[in-house]
Amino acid sequence: MFSCWLSQLCRGLSTPTRRTTQLIWSSASRSLVLSSQRRIPELSSFVARTNTCGELRSSHLGQEVTLCGWIQFRRQNIFLVLRDFHGLVQVVIPQDEPAASVKKILCEAPMESVVQVSGTVISRPPGQKNPKMPTGEIEIKVKTAKLLNSCKKLPFEIKDFMKKTEALRLQYRYLDLRSVQMQYNLRLRSQMVMKMREYLCNLHGFVDVETPTLFKRTPGGAKEFVIPSREPGKFYSLPQSPQQFKQLLMVGGLDRYFQVARCYRDEGSRPDRQPEFTQIVDISDMFRNTEVGFLQDALSKPQGTVKAICIRKGAKYLKRKDIESIRKFAADHFNEEVLPIFLKTNENWNSPVAKFIMEEQGSGLVKLLETQEEDVVLLTAGEHKRACSLMGKLRLECADLLEARGVVLRDPALFSFLWVVDFPLFLPKEENPQELESAHHPFTAPHPSDIHLLYTEPHKVRSQHYDLVLNGNEIGGGSIRIHNSELQHYVLATVLKEDVKLLSHLLQALDYGAPPHGGIALGLDRLMCLVTGAPSIRDVIAFPKSFRGHDLMSNAPDSIPPEELKPYHIQVSWPTDAETEKSSSNHPCRSES
Repeated sequence: MFSCWLSQLCRGLSTPTRRTTQLIWSSASRSLVLSSQRRIPELSSFVARTNTCGELRSSHLGQEVTLCGWIQFRRQNIFLVLRDFHGLVQVVIPQDEPAASVKKILCEAPMESVVQVSGTVISRPPGQKNPKMPTGEIEIKVKTAKLLNSCKKLPFEIKDFMKKTEALRLQYRYLDLRSVQMQYNLRLRSQMVMKMREYLCNLHGFVDVETPTLFKRTPGGAKEFVIPSREPGKFYSLPQSPQQFKQLLMVGGLDRYFQVARCYRDEGSRPDRQPEFTQIVDISDMFRNTEVGFLQDALSKPQGTVKAICIRKGAKYLKRKDIESIRKFAADHFNEEVLPIFLKTNENWNSPVAKFIMEEQGSGLVKLLETQEEDVVLLTAGEHKRACSLMGKLRLECADLLEARGVVLRDPALFSFLWVVDFPLFLPKEENPQELESAHHPFTAPHPSDIHLLYTEPHKVRSQHYDLVLNGNEIGGGSIRIHNSELQHYVLATVLKEDVKLLSHLLQALDYGAPPHGGIALGLDRLMCLVTGAPSIRDVIAFPKSFRGHDLMSNAPDSIPPEELKPYHIQVSWPTDAETEKSSSNHPCRSES
């Protein structure tokens, strides 16, 4: 049901990427036709306009209107383009002597100043109509004008074709929000959330319930933010997910519940988790007897493997700097070596290892990977999970590089959904492989066929966990929950070795007639990113944080004076210079953007 509905929703709301500014405005105008046609109450003394800039058409000819907006463009002191959040309209600056004061205001006001104009809607002269603008058939013959607020010199121009660093965009987010693309993204997000609510509530009987923001510390999952209280030594936690509230609401009889929830996690941004792709090929057996050192070293260790992917036409489109960028990415983010291999040995850029591999296993690689003359093979070796994650990421990186060279690989208007199931219930902890942690969360139910293994070989138990993938990106995940108190207690205390006292409220609720239940959480930010074609989820959030969780606009988080911390019984222990240097070294290649 979810994937079918999402596919319909995405097709209905999305527009192909790389459209022109005019087309985006046109699409936004059409989608907002209901709100733009709603008349402003005439008796309200607080309303400074009669119409929006994007709603006027030929049907309004002869009407007296008052508009407010930003000055976007001025041409020869004769025409002016006024912009508000609904679109653009052309204004004719009066040239006659009696209107000299009006001309002075409109000609001297800096770009992006806010002005109010009153005048008559007239038809544009023959040959001057603009079919790319929804308001392109009309213009406003101005009679009066007022400068509402002059604009100082901007840190960047409000134009989508202007290149701006992300740090600068975040620092002046209120200006970046004026851009056409950000306006489009946020308005589309609003429409999608509304469609979700209508679909779930009106068609399927879901109930929208708001869950608390202040909660308590609970085991499992991501690291939580803590909030001090006025009781000595006691803290609230911001919920990393409304997971427990979901279960308690279902126990309470709200069997179909949803909310657009905030999730708070005290961790830096992470690369999107990617599923393993079938184009990731295992070639370990081919190199069991190899003389190449780093391949031998990898295969001699438990879970060691050699993986390869083939980049079709890579030799034709990828440049030397691209290959070096790929190798640097692998080293910086995965601490792994990637070896590029060209089918023609003389193109291996003086790499003796690559030439040796082509001589030793070249024919086997060609046969296994079904390579052709202009293909490039990327090879890595290491621990299985790390090698798969790296090659999955490199596959997407290479696709981006090839598309930047003009190769068409992905259709942005096509939405392909995939369900991923049969995850393991537990995984070995990275810091201590002898202990287990939840692959999803500690409330996920084991697969019915594997419950007996829970008490003997828990690492072999499959979970009733499912992920929804759209165009290769995970956009949602959920599971059937444990509804039996004894089973939940065993998983927490015996398998995961968690303090069950922290979850006594949940265990008690499961003892009072809890029905079987499950749920799913969709990542709205990531979904909107795919629908709009935005390169980052920060482009679909009004006020996002930087990579390190900083608000570059307000400079949050900020320090608090010691006297304001006293009611919370908190005293700051400032880090030493060595600790500060160590903290900085954890982000060697990161900037605030």
